[in-house]
Amino acid sequence: MSEKQNVLESAAALVKGFGVTFREMMNPTITEDYPEAPPNFMERYRGLHVLQRDENGLEKCVACFLCAIACPVNCIYIEAAENTETVRMSGGERFAQVYNIDYSRCIFCGYCVEACPTDAITHGHGFELASYNTSTLIYRKEQLLAPMPER
Repeated sequence: MSEKQNVLESAAALVKGFGVTFREMMNPTITEDYPEAPPNFMERYRGLHVLQRDENGLEKCVACFLCAIACPVNCIYIEAAENTETVRMSGGERFAQVYNIDYSRCIFCGYCVEACPTDAITHGHGFELASYNTSTLIYRKEQLLAPMPER
């Protein structure tokens, strides 16, 4: 390729790039009034996880460990316990006595949500996660559980 042709291609690339820039400069600016107004999320936004409950208020998680196995960064820690006749936490034989997610490691990939056979874990719309202390980024089961359904 000749030097003249190389210079022309470079100039064409610059003109094309500046064209995109100038076109975007002419579009109106969209500003969110976040602290004063709630943010507007898309329906499929992947925010903080939520451990769901069934219609009776029981936890959907049956401690099958599939979400922890599917997690590529190993940020989910579960300890299972057996349900008894007097104390029933979930609809299955077991429940997650301990369910922790380390958000300092989570990449919000959604593999845990896809792997869950009972739809117990979902992505919510929580996004305020920033912290100066990484120990506060480990969310426990109590923080992740959905509120009890109203009757």
